[in-house]
Amino acid sequence: MKRSKIYPGYFILPALLLIALLYLLPALLGTAYSFTDWNRYSNELHFVGWKNYIKVFSGGEKYIGYIKNTVFFTVLSAVLKLGLGLALAILFTSSRIRLCNLHRTIAFAPQVFSVLIIGITFKAMLHPSTGFINALLRSCGLSFLAHDWLGSIDTAFGSIIAVDVWRGAGYAMVIFIAGIQNIPLIYYESASIDGAGFWAKLLHITIPSLIPTLTVNLVLSITYGLRVFDIVYVLTNGGPGNATDVINTATFMNFSKGNYAMGTTLSSILACATVIIALFIVRFMGKKEDNQ
Repeated sequence: MKRSKIYPGYFILPALLLIALLYLLPALLGTAYSFTDWNRYSNELHFVGWKNYIKVFSGGEKYIGYIKNTVFFTVLSAVLKLGLGLALAILFTSSRIRLCNLHRTIAFAPQVFSVLIIGITFKAMLHPSTGFINALLRSCGLSFLAHDWLGSIDTAFGSIIAVDVWRGAGYAMVIFIAGIQNIPLIYYESASIDGAGFWAKLLHITIPSLIPTLTVNLVLSITYGLRVFDIVYVLTNGGPGNATDVINTATFMNFSKGNYAMGTTLSSILACATVIIALFIVRFMGKKEDNQ
């Protein structure tokens, strides 16, 4: 079938126009505003060049701290979600596990819940005096482990990551399960005949065969981590202090205060970083796949 029959000429121009109006134009306008002093308190707009970007990267610990927190959250949550998701996928594709579909549904269920509901629930569970977690620790004679999980600088960010991993591991699991089910069984049968054990099959068959699936999961996890906002905002609102603030909470804060130029600057930096990192991952993992 000819391409011209699949995509008629009269369809291409409106589609490109729609993409330009809905995606490209807002992105370009947002980037353009980041080079100005746009704010709520003045009707005049002045071009300031790279001033806002310089302020972000040389403005002391505040903005650098937001970037560090975003990178830390992205890396740690991605590693934990992919690791736990892969472990669950391998476990729930094993023929020895009964009621696999039920287990898969339970593991995936947190992904369909509202982030607002999850945040409110875990905020109550992690409450220092009335929360379920501390009550459970005290009932087990482990009162010394009871803690203000979301109110302490030492544990607030770790608690957010733990909640996010609980919510997102099931999604990664489903994608890994799809990849595992596409691996021909003859590979494992041949390996068994050669005397290969579980770990040998995992390292030499399962993981290499899952590189395309791993790429998808990695891109989704990294891009989500870089753009994280909702779970942080609901659980801690960036606190205590600015200990858990990320780029998107800082963007929200700047827009709320009427500092629109800095908000668009942070948003532009995040968008560029997300696109560059995603392209790098796809390119790097694509080379790994070609070498298999």
